[in-house]
Amino acid sequence: MSAAECEQPGTGWGILEDLPGDPMIWVLIFSELAAFGLFLGALVVTRAIHPAVFAEGQAALDSSLAGLNTIVLVTSGWAAARATRSARAGEKRASRRWLLIAMALGGCFIAIKLAEYAGEIGRGIGLETSTFFTLYFLLTGFHLLHVGLGIVILAVVCRRAETVGVETGAAFWHMVDLVWIVMFPILYLVR
Repeated sequence: MSAAECEQPGTGWGILEDLPGDPMIWVLIFSELAAFGLFLGALVVTRAIHPAVFAEGQAALDSSLAGLNTIVLVTSGWAAARATRSARAGEKRASRRWLLIAMALGGCFIAIKLAEYAGEIGRGIGLETSTFFTLYFLLTGFHLLHVGLGIVILAVVCRRAETVGVETGAAFWHMVDLVWIVMFPILYLVR
């Protein structure tokens, strides 16, 4: 490979080069998916070892709030997708509006999750209640931090609403959506 080929923009990222947004976000996304995968794997293995503890823990959760949060987060992902579509069409104002909607819905997700935590803590449930709740609070708390980080990323890219930036922010946001869509049934529904 010549020096000129190495200096050309868009070379050297392999399969990441063809994904939307900045390729570095995909490195972050894949590493975050691996971390969440390990968390979920630990949860599944521990459930197999202590099924009664997990059944009791799941029975104490508010699946209706978690279901509402699923709708909120998926709708937020839809708004981020609309922002990407608008940015690609050169409609920066529309892209910003969709990003603001995505961020507001992300804020609603956080508020609902904090209300759910408050209810659990009010009933005396905490990190040390059982193995289930230790994993539940660690996993959902880790996810909640990612929702907050996603809102910050969307706010940063919203300022300019340039295509690559919006694609980058939306890619991270969709990872947060995907993780919740996998977590929700495992934590709340699968018995």
